[in-house]
Amino acid sequence: MSRAFDMELFLAGVLTGSHSTRQRHVRQAKIIQAEIAKRWQRETPWAWQQKHMIWFLKERLARRSNATRYYYLLTLRLLARRLEKSWV
Repeated sequence: MSRAFDMELFLAGVLTGSHSTRQRHVRQAKIIQAEIAKRWQRETPWAWQQKHMIWFLKERLARRSNATRYYYLLTLRLLARRLEKSWV
């Protein structure tokens, strides 16, 4: 049986800022991961495509405030930077 994916370890190289900011990014990345895994059956960020992140922003955050969407966008940018993708 494989171990669960460690999002905190995955983002460790690109996380900067205060402890609370890093924790927020990790928490939001875990939420993004869970939603994409539930909808698309893609368990790790290495399997994600740009359409998965766009889907999350448009569909899952549609009824959230502008501030919430902005903070999730920052987390998605960190994920894209870690994956070395030019999705932003």
